[in-house]
Amino acid sequence: MQPAQSVVVRNNVKIYGSGSTVIMLAHGFGCDQTMWRHLLPYLDDKYTVILFDYVGCGASDYAAYDKVRYSSLTGYAQDVLDICEALKLTKVNFIGHSVSSMIGIHAAIQSPDIFSKLAMICPSPCFLNFPPDYEGGFEKEDLKELINLMDKNYVGWANYLAPLVMGQDSNADLTQELETSFCSTDPKYAKPFAKATFFADDRALLSKLTLPTLILQSKHDNLAPTAVGNYMNEIIPNAQLEIVDAHGHCLHMTNPLTVSSIVQEFVS
Repeated sequence: MQPAQSVVVRNNVKIYGSGSTVIMLAHGFGCDQTMWRHLLPYLDDKYTVILFDYVGCGASDYAAYDKVRYSSLTGYAQDVLDICEALKLTKVNFIGHSVSSMIGIHAAIQSPDIFSKLAMICPSPCFLNFPPDYEGGFEKEDLKELINLMDKNYVGWANYLAPLVMGQDSNADLTQELETSFCSTDPKYAKPFAKATFFADDRALLSKLTLPTLILQSKHDNLAPTAVGNYMNEIIPNAQLEIVDAHGHCLHMTNPLTVSSIVQEFVS
């Protein structure tokens, strides 16, 4: 067990608001907690909102990085559980973006008593295609090439991935913000997280998640097609699916008002 203060520093934990309902916002791959600033103003006047950075991201303590621990999503889930333990949190409404949706599932299955509800923004339990039963969106060779590009040309990788993630119709400033976030993450930490994200297959976990679950799907998402949201909605026992008529994989940045209203109705 780690001292509470060391976990708070390690994961750059920030607390906003003072409401009785606790919301934890967990960022996606290549990002950090600053990506939530578009959504935060809609939440911090009503709820206690917890923000943090996974080790290896943002302003976390990079000295705490362990390459074995963070080679799989369970290591990132342990960050979530460590933070909840350090802050003595219970009945947490966990909101994860992209891969953090799966990280939240890992954490919730391991320690279900800590969490109240789980909301997922543009989630995917597996980015790989397994025809004819599952359409994750990518062939394995395509993802391998994407990871290899990180080694060959890291800036080029960021230039390619940011507009793909943010979506065709998105604000250029948001795309630039995401690209800058990708570029500012050291490849030493970004590549293992990328591999853990894009090559994970957590479909078997979905049926084990018993918490009330909200799946927020973007109608036009290059990373997680609507077939993925429908698939998850069918398998998670206590799920509801909301498809937002929007472009891109970052609804909390592009459509924060819509996301906040759906989330607030869900956690109330």
